[in-house]
Amino acid sequence: MPQLKSTLLFPFLILSFFSFSQSADVYNALLVPTELKEKANAVVRFEKKTVEILSLDRIKVTTKRITTVYNKYGKKHINAVEYYDSHRDVQAMEARVYDALGEEIKKIKKRDFVDVSAVSDFSIYEDDRVKYLEYIPLNYPYTVEYTSEVVHKSSAFFPGWYPIDGYYVSVQHSDYEIINSAGIDLKSKQINFGDYKIKEISENHFVAEDINGIKYEAYTPDFQNMIPHYKVALKNFEMVGVEGSNENWSDFGKWMYDKLLTGTDYIPEETKAHAKKITEGVDDKIERAKIIYKYMQDKTRYISIQVGIGGWKPMLANDVDKLGYADCKGLTNYTKALLEAVDVPSYYTVVYGGRSLRDIDSKFSSVEGNHVILCVPNEDENIFLECTSQTNPFGFTAGFTDDRDVLLVKPEGGEIVHTKIYNADDSVQNTTANVIMDASGSFTADVNIVTTGFQYDIHQGIENNTERDQHLHYKDYWDNINNLTIDNINISNDKDAIVYKEAVKMSSSNYASKSGTRLIFQPNLFNKVTDIPPRYTERKLEFKIDRAFKDTDEFIIQLPEGLKVEAMTDAKEITTKFGSYSFKIEVLEGNKLKYTRQYMLLKGNYPKEEYKAFRSFRKQIVKYDKSKVVLVQS
Repeated sequence: MPQLKSTLLFPFLILSFFSFSQSADVYNALLVPTELKEKANAVVRFEKKTVEILSLDRIKVTTKRITTVYNKYGKKHINAVEYYDSHRDVQAMEARVYDALGEEIKKIKKRDFVDVSAVSDFSIYEDDRVKYLEYIPLNYPYTVEYTSEVVHKSSAFFPGWYPIDGYYVSVQHSDYEIINSAGIDLKSKQINFGDYKIKEISENHFVAEDINGIKYEAYTPDFQNMIPHYKVALKNFEMVGVEGSNENWSDFGKWMYDKLLTGTDYIPEETKAHAKKITEGVDDKIERAKIIYKYMQDKTRYISIQVGIGGWKPMLANDVDKLGYADCKGLTNYTKALLEAVDVPSYYTVVYGGRSLRDIDSKFSSVEGNHVILCVPNEDENIFLECTSQTNPFGFTAGFTDDRDVLLVKPEGGEIVHTKIYNADDSVQNTTANVIMDASGSFTADVNIVTTGFQYDIHQGIENNTERDQHLHYKDYWDNINNLTIDNINISNDKDAIVYKEAVKMSSSNYASKSGTRLIFQPNLFNKVTDIPPRYTERKLEFKIDRAFKDTDEFIIQLPEGLKVEAMTDAKEITTKFGSYSFKIEVLEGNKLKYTRQYMLLKGNYPKEEYKAFRSFRKQIVKYDKSKVVLVQS
């Protein structure tokens, strides 16, 4: 009986999907279900994406997408765009525009799409071009039906499925199907299917229906980690004429080493001799690596060059040595060759670079990553080098490639490892100040800020700005101080210790406010938390604190002659699972005050139910950072 029921149900599903795709209702904006309009700038009425594997080196992707757009922010969800080059051929492309009632008002043929180079501003050579729809609506809502057919002459970059492509977009119906005409073995992975309405029609054929728009909430994890996603990779693939094997990361890494890296690391003998000369007498391999890294930084500069086996094969090290520029792949490979010349082993490393923390999927090998760095193995921990930066300290990764799974490419195969995690005690900002206040409430101050770790990354680079921009920076940094004048700035960037030091002399008129004969001021002059996380009546999403840090502050304030403390806020200590906070105001001899403060935030993933407690923690910090002191005539 169950078998009969299943047999009858399957044709019904096929019929219902077919009927839906042919229905004129999908062009009429007035017939969108009410619940799908909520929290939505656009609604995907219907999408069908078919990926046909024709051969090891040929994949055809056919797309039909019907999107109703409600405002200017929904335009991006039309997704009427295709990139192409010598390895991707856009064979068909068309769009039809419908008014709110579903009447066709415009037809855009392939030749009418905007066609431009996809070369970025910092690239000297990319062969990508892009065709996209440029349509300016007269009225909202409107609906666009977009169809395309693209043939990929490579099977390494296999098109997966993201039925939801951003915040504030709802999905009425999305269909994804793989047709394996060539019979090539593939592997797949379902991610977050259980939290959404995903139906499996057959093997590698899925449908998503009636998914409401997702509203952005503060501190949410990366969007792609929350939404449904179907990942696919061929076990044997071809990348621009180079065949590869991909059972696991070991296989994939060995393919990369053998086919992409081998033969690219030759550098001239005179360069090798120079590398040996500048490291002569240095026995420690890490110290030799530091010297070579600095030599590479001084000799080269970064420029994007997206060519060579799908943009994955690095530029020849010999060419980098001669020209003095390359992209992340070329500079990393060149540094690797230089280190090899002085007997320091290192590994080419694939990573997702960016402020947000994104891992290479350790459980599913495929073409992943958007950046390349270099790993120098060390007994205590791996040291990772950012080879595109001319200023980064040796082994510093905070803010761009820290705390994430990456792929080491070794001669024997690939290996997933984790980059350095910067804990709270690694990422410290220590602010000290000596302040002299007068009877009018004005003050002069010498302020010193010392930062390490992730906080070093936030501050570094200020020394390279013009004097005017430096002054503007500090006025913005201390925007809680009215009538601020920056008198002198002295910055020291210790790249060996990875410590950033800022010394600023400043003055302000009328910082404290007068109330009769009293003078009232906030002793936390230089490191206030002012923003409270948004309040949600009912939080929908879990939340995440990506990075830990610690702030320590000590300000000595010389009070005006003839005035003494009448009242001040009592000390406070707060300890939560999210971090801790404390402050204290003390009266010292010589008519001085000492204000001390420590704020530590811990990294972590938390359920949505705990967001209210986190917000309360931050709200208390904002409150106590505004603590006041009242002075009266002595």
